[in-house]
Amino acid sequence: MQTQPVTSETSPANSSQGFRQVLSTFRHWWARDVTSSVNQAAVIEKRRSECELSARYVLMVSMSAGIAILGLLLSSPAVVIGAMLLSPLMDPIMGVGFALAVGDYKWLRQSGKSLAVGALFAVLFCALVVFMSPLQTVTTEIAARTRPNLFDLLVALFSAVAGAYAMIRGREGTIVGVAIATALMPPLAVVGFGLATLNATVFWGALFLFVTNLTTIALTATAMARIYGFSTHLSEKQTQFHGFLIFGAFFVLAVPLGLSLYRIGWESQASRQISATVLDVFPGSARISQMTPDFEGSPIQVTATVLTPEIVGDAEAQAERAIERRLGRDVEVSLTQIRVGTSAQAAEEAQIASARQQEAESRQRAENIATRLSLLAGVPADEVTVDREHRRALVSARPLDGATLAAYNELERRIDATEPEWDIRITPPLRPLPQVTFEEVAGEGDAPATWALTAEGRRAVSLIAWAQGRTGVPIAISGPADAVAALRNALSAHSISARETVRGSGYGPVSVSWDTGGE
Repeated sequence: MQTQPVTSETSPANSSQGFRQVLSTFRHWWARDVTSSVNQAAVIEKRRSECELSARYVLMVSMSAGIAILGLLLSSPAVVIGAMLLSPLMDPIMGVGFALAVGDYKWLRQSGKSLAVGALFAVLFCALVVFMSPLQTVTTEIAARTRPNLFDLLVALFSAVAGAYAMIRGREGTIVGVAIATALMPPLAVVGFGLATLNATVFWGALFLFVTNLTTIALTATAMARIYGFSTHLSEKQTQFHGFLIFGAFFVLAVPLGLSLYRIGWESQASRQISATVLDVFPGSARISQMTPDFEGSPIQVTATVLTPEIVGDAEAQAERAIERRLGRDVEVSLTQIRVGTSAQAAEEAQIASARQQEAESRQRAENIATRLSLLAGVPADEVTVDREHRRALVSARPLDGATLAAYNELERRIDATEPEWDIRITPPLRPLPQVTFEEVAGEGDAPATWALTAEGRRAVSLIAWAQGRTGVPIAISGPADAVAALRNALSAHSISARETVRGSGYGPVSVSWDTGGE
């Protein structure tokens, strides 16, 4: 059999040579028309000056951190965005990236020092704000910044490319948008929250998110700088020791990013496997309307809503066994099955209808809550603030004849009990605060008698803490020295401080009033 000769058009060697020629042409064009148009020395000089540690830098970091933690405590995205606009942390992080690209040890040390000092000031300032704040609950904004995911990583990557490009090409107006996108300050604020509340889960999770964003931005900036021709010949001659330190810094940055990539990749793959496994339990036209896997605990928690033409009795048990075989970890599955038509189109229509119904129900519930709160507070419905996304409703009540603080507290408690998924808050008017009383408690055996809050006194302390937390108005306490000290300790458990006036010694009733400066 005679074989056909391989022509030059189909020769692998010629194809490889052609690809190398194209690549060589591209590199020549890039060097001639792109990198040659960049004033690399000017870029380096400007970037180096932006990384200096100064009083202005520390002040802006602290103010940005303070705004960020207040926005997180109030669960206000608008306030958090304001903190991102002020944050100057992008400059030293980019400085680390450029310093690695050009091998400048002095610049790397300067940027690293500015970054470390700024991060430390941010964490400590936020911890101080949280420690002094009556609000110390983990809000949805805080919880959202306790662990990195694939989308956080991609946001950091894309924004780093945009930021590095803007700095190299002199289009730094883009940096404002990049600062918002990368969200470097909010995770640091959450680290401060975790430190102040001694919440290790929040502390380490937010710190991991910050380090992941930091390393992604720094290494991406290094890559962008190298692509644009920045290299070691642009810096002063480095010693071998400095070069080793620069390599070590690069390695230290790469390790947490690698660990984060591994975990994020595993969770993304596991999510796809879980979704496919759940669908295998149901007939072919079934669809998953919503699925939420939680990888934090053990076992893994999977919650899903499935649109299916046929209800499967033991679907959860089947899904659990199949997922455990695939992942090799314990899993708990909770499925909500919604029966729909047998066609794929019917499933899609049902999915859209389900989403619309959920939206309508959410809107209707929010309107009902606003109406009920307006009636209870004696204000128009448009004065009720309703946040459907975070399921939160706030209203400032008008003074009602004969209504005490206890009455407003009970109104809030009752409506809050009917809406367990919502955070309902009524800000009462400044009604008189209750008196706090103590009683002598006989000791056991030979033990001396002690003094403690009466049952009415404990209820009064709880009411005072609620009212002060809702209004934010300071309070003043007045009474015998020992009783005032005991009440001070009881209020400190609620993160409340008060102006004290001591009258006499021992124990007795303590008067509590609003400290409005009228006295």
